Amino acid sequence: MAISTYLIPLSGIPETFVINLAGVEYTMTVKWNDSDFAGWVIDIADSAQNPIVAGIPMVTGTDLLAQYAYLGIQGSLIVYTDGDASAVPTLDNLGTNCNLYFQTSVANG
Repeated sequence: MAISTYLIPLSGIPETFVINLAGVEYTMTVKWNDSDFAGWVIDIADSAQNPIVAGIPMVTGTDLLAQYAYLGIQGSLIVYTDGDASAVPTLDNLGTNCNLYFQTSVANG
């Protein structure tokens, strides 16, 4: 198995968009939560905009979907900041030097 990594282009402002992850269409919402110890969060809905999971904090160093494996989303969401893998996304750097990636396994051959 090989890992394929896809950049999810973000604009650095709160936004909602439709995205195909591992062959399934989802609606993703990225929001800034301006309170102490908060920050960027992600909501994921199905193509009919029925909520699947909401309020996932965008933290670095972990698969954001790991605790939601039972939902059947076939991949991982990873947040990475260029030059500092542990730096959290800020209001100013999301979509520039801090990005969101979707990783999925692909069969070789």
